[in-house]
Amino acid sequence: MGSSNRYLEIDVAGAPRELGRQLGEAAGEQIRGFCSIAMERVNRTVPITREAALDVARSSISIAERYALDMVDELRGTAEAARVLLEELMLLQVRNQLKPADAGCTSFSIGQPLGCERIVAQNWDADPALDDFTIVLTRRPVGKPAFMTITQAGLIAYIGFNSAGIGICANTLPAPSRRLGVPHYFLLRGIYEASSLNGAIDAVNRGERAIPANIMMTTPQGPANLEVTLDAVQVLTGDGSGLVTHTNHCRHPELVSINELFPELIQSNARQARIDRLLASLSNGDGCDSAEGARQIITSGQSLAKESLASTHEGTVLELQSALRDHDNYPRSICRHINDDQPTGFWQTVFSVIIEPERNQMRITRGTPCSHPYETYRMNSTA
Repeated sequence: MGSSNRYLEIDVAGAPRELGRQLGEAAGEQIRGFCSIAMERVNRTVPITREAALDVARSSISIAERYALDMVDELRGTAEAARVLLEELMLLQVRNQLKPADAGCTSFSIGQPLGCERIVAQNWDADPALDDFTIVLTRRPVGKPAFMTITQAGLIAYIGFNSAGIGICANTLPAPSRRLGVPHYFLLRGIYEASSLNGAIDAVNRGERAIPANIMMTTPQGPANLEVTLDAVQVLTGDGSGLVTHTNHCRHPELVSINELFPELIQSNARQARIDRLLASLSNGDGCDSAEGARQIITSGQSLAKESLASTHEGTVLELQSALRDHDNYPRSICRHINDDQPTGFWQTVFSVIIEPERNQMRITRGTPCSHPYETYRMNSTA
């Protein structure tokens, strides 16, 4: 892991091929590094030859082009500037189609009627080797919303928010999958091109999907969680409570039977119960006035007084940070640490992110939130 608490920040703008070229020039080292280790990390959980994996990547190019030709054009520009092959870059997009679920994660979204500014947040529990290739990237495509993501360099999209007020977090959802389909990251990119919850749902629905996924969002219409399978997109909105939480098992009534077919992913049920308990003060009507949110929390070496935090957005953010640092059932906790589980014990919380679209910013830790500060990254209105 790098020594800095902040990730490399890159801002690119233009038509698809130019967006890609700018990214490839600015993050070529990270892209080449990610490409070089991709197969070794895949093989930690499933054996597959490089040639077999590249066959899936090559076959996925035409599938992705049918979904969004401009996204593939952007990847071509990135590949050219970063000096890698297009199929190598596509392998990064499809590597989670080659193996079982490859990340855990605990996520939540809050908003009205809690009286808070809209927030979507998560701990990203995955392979810590990916830290070296992680960047904070702002893209400004012509004629579409600008968006900022925390992502591994070379991916077409990942976790973040757009200028239309949509914020996205992403969890693994164990369910039936297949080798070929529109890569998951392309579906996320489709959501960033939307401006409403319905537009986001349409972006996922129109893709012939290869893997299941959970997408936690904040939207102008409120919090929403999409449980995405090969055949359906089911929406959870918290029944009007203003709070939606999710870990790594199906919660929608139409999908809960799937849980019986798949082993629980890194103690998903325990983490779900814990995050619900930690955030109960919000959904019980205390909202941003929560006394829990106003408690003393040590941040950047300073103790912030209860009185100064009560009834503020910052107080709510501190409460959420505290929940994301939680170590109940350590090391298999919300703030996850390396342990002896097989085959996922090498996963840990690589970063924690709190996304605030109304403020055009994300707060991100580079490493576990229990031992690293939240750094603020802002997307300016112009480059």
